[in-house]
Amino acid sequence: MSKQDLAPTAYTAFLEPQDQSGSAGLEKHLDPPASWTQLEFWDKDGNPYLKEYEGRGLLQDKAVLITGGDSGIGRSAAILMAREGADITICYLEHEKEDAEWTIKQIEKEGRKAHGISGDLKSMDVCKNIVDEHMKVHGRLNVLVNNASMQEACMDHSKIDLDVVQSTFQTNIIPMIALAKFALPHMKRGDNIINTASVAGYMGNPALVDYSSTKGAIVSFTRALAQQQAPHGIRVNAVAPGVIWTPLQPATNNLPADAMKGLGINEAPFNRPGMPVEIGTAYVFLASPLSSFATGTCHHANGASELQG
Repeated sequence: MSKQDLAPTAYTAFLEPQDQSGSAGLEKHLDPPASWTQLEFWDKDGNPYLKEYEGRGLLQDKAVLITGGDSGIGRSAAILMAREGADITICYLEHEKEDAEWTIKQIEKEGRKAHGISGDLKSMDVCKNIVDEHMKVHGRLNVLVNNASMQEACMDHSKIDLDVVQSTFQTNIIPMIALAKFALPHMKRGDNIINTASVAGYMGNPALVDYSSTKGAIVSFTRALAQQQAPHGIRVNAVAPGVIWTPLQPATNNLPADAMKGLGINEAPFNRPGMPVEIGTAYVFLASPLSSFATGTCHHANGASELQG
């Protein structure tokens, strides 16, 4: 089996040391490449094989706005939702433009309208402009996926960089609150918001104290907003991924390159990192009528690394 044709269960054997620290990370440098659209199935003898995700029109003619949609989990959600019939806007940082352009092409290959917007979500003006531009392009906003985030490792809290802490909160949770504020006036009954939390928001992570704190805040934000919007028929849910093979991992500052080789090993019974497609399907489910009675929930996809959420 080559690196280009891996089932998720085989990934751990191929992970190599790598480092993209100092940036948000790029898919083109990720080795082996992640899987965004191929799901793992098993034959009658229990042997794994890959099959492309096939849409069923679950989001036909909906318009979706995804932050951090250029790569990783956001990329998978964007492509899968396009296969379900949705038009997509993705938001990304300027230096991630190459990843974003690739994702946009994949959306367009599905016959759907795609639009990309670059900008730093730490600016509230940028958050508002993103929603405004999305509306100009698509004319409707049915699903908001708050997915963009950052993390930087620190094993000694007495030495944590408070500027980084502030940046983590300004990237991970404050834009979610802002984007929901700007999006809700355009949303109607049946529309929904999906926030990306993390297993770290439930377990905590000693190397990611500030990141874990923002992810816990996202869970509470989701529950509170869901209760507020339920009378209006707008659902609000979250997804809490475990360790997933995305550029965010090698791009995490202060983690050694060797940490990537053992990523996911002994962190969950599956003994491997998850693939973006294994999380992207959760966003399709939560955005679609399949989850019409679910709001205020958090979908856990972590390979059983945490079982109390």
